Amino acid sequence: MTQPERNDIERAADVLRAGGLVAFPTETVYGLGADASSPAALRKLYTVKGRPADHPVIVHIGRVEQLDDIAAEVPAVARELAAAFWPGPLTLVVQRRAGVVADAATGGRDTVGVRVPDHPVARALLDAFGGPVAAPSANRFGRVSPTTAEHVRVDLGADVDVILDGGASDVGVESTIVDVTGATPVVLRVGGVPEERLREITHAVLARQTSGEVAAPGTLAVHYAPNARVELVTNAERDTRAEELRRTGHRVAILDAPADPHEYARVLYARLRAADAPETDVILAVAPADDAGIGAAVRDRLLRAARG
Repeated sequence: MTQPERNDIERAADVLRAGGLVAFPTETVYGLGADASSPAALRKLYTVKGRPADHPVIVHIGRVEQLDDIAAEVPAVARELAAAFWPGPLTLVVQRRAGVVADAATGGRDTVGVRVPDHPVARALLDAFGGPVAAPSANRFGRVSPTTAEHVRVDLGADVDVILDGGASDVGVESTIVDVTGATPVVLRVGGVPEERLREITHAVLARQTSGEVAAPGTLAVHYAPNARVELVTNAERDTRAEELRRTGHRVAILDAPADPHEYARVLYARLRAADAPETDVILAVAPADDAGIGAAVRDRLLRAARG
């Protein structure tokens, strides 16, 4: 796979400046980018995604120091976490500075989720554009996230002005989201940075609020869902359950769990998409053996997909 040329990056940055949409790779999943300061561009983004207007999107920046341009204040814990994990799969929710990010990107809230992605194409695009880019995952709202440029083409087609191909995403699940606006940091979404690593930096047990009010992307009870029904099973249950379903006329696909949870995260969405063929009624997904580390994020995505 050939990485985008510099002129492709510049053209994509020009599209963002003109209010268009650019799909680009990150280490987590592919994002659908729009100028975070432009209400018109954000309206287009939400329309293409089919995203509810009250559902905030993550704002991407190219450099750590740009956080001070977006946040009204940056608590000490936010600086510690940013120093430890940026660039990388961590989103920090901060109080937003007025007049920088449009209201549409935050669902009308006075907070905003910000991260610095760890992918050379994403960083080159953000540097070329110069400002913050609002970018949810580059797929229709609620469906399986894309981890390749081809996934984006299949999902969104001509609704995207430019698709930058940077190969398959290395992490494969979305960023961990931590709200640092209160006295205690709160995990709003489990993801690419395990909670164990967050505790190592903060020297505290973080609160967790990964359901309820839509305070962060990807936290609806039903999300990341393919068209086929998803059921979670253990290795011991897999074959018996598959036979039961087949006897009742269901067409079954099986999503086995790689032994390495990092590998499971990396291939999760691609394998869900591959299993979600027209001839499949039910996908039996074997949950990761270990719920610690990134395995917790894989289980979270499978549980939300299974509620679809």
